[in-house]
Amino acid sequence: MPSATKTSQVGEQPLGMTVHSLPSPQDLTGNASVRTQAGRWKMLAVLLVCIAPVVASYFTFYVVRPEGRRNFGELIDPQRALPDLVGRALDGKPVNLRALKDQWLLVSVGSGACDAQCARHLYIQRQLREGLGKEKERMDWVWLVSDETPVADALLPALKEATVLRLAANDLATWLAPQPGQALQDHLYLVDPRGKWMMRFPAPIDTQSAAKIRRDLDRLLRASVHWDKSGR
Repeated sequence: MPSATKTSQVGEQPLGMTVHSLPSPQDLTGNASVRTQAGRWKMLAVLLVCIAPVVASYFTFYVVRPEGRRNFGELIDPQRALPDLVGRALDGKPVNLRALKDQWLLVSVGSGACDAQCARHLYIQRQLREGLGKEKERMDWVWLVSDETPVADALLPALKEATVLRLAANDLATWLAPQPGQALQDHLYLVDPRGKWMMRFPAPIDTQSAAKIRRDLDRLLRASVHWDKSGR
């Protein structure tokens, strides 16, 4: 019977199996490398998004200078971070300098005796901050007292809104530095909200130079408005 024979032959044939090829170890390694590289690019993209406003503000201030204007203050390069130094407030309370971050800081240095130059600097610091109007909450004015001389009682009322810390002159010299031929107390210094000393205003500091300092402060505050918020 031919039909029976044909059916028997078909039934005796072995079962067919489809075998899919497995990835080689080289393929697996390559895929892992691609995923790692993609992850790194994503992290870099996030980092760039975070720092872009800061970079843009400094680019605007130092590179894009409308009408050919130049800043009065001297750019510090490289910038110097607030050091891990503990000073003493006027009431004796210890305060780490790094706790002053997250605000713009307009800094002066001087002896507790506070001579005429010191008093002028403190007055100019206060006036510059008050002159910022509604933006003044984004800036603190700081007096770093570089010796153990007591601060006169008559000076205390004028310091109510100032941050006053006493630190050793040698410690301050590891962070701040004057221009050649000048002393530490001859300048005003500017620290940005990231805690970086980024500008030094040239001596002598007087009412004439105060107007130029004010222009620098105004431009910096405008340039940083998108990433800097008032208050710590």
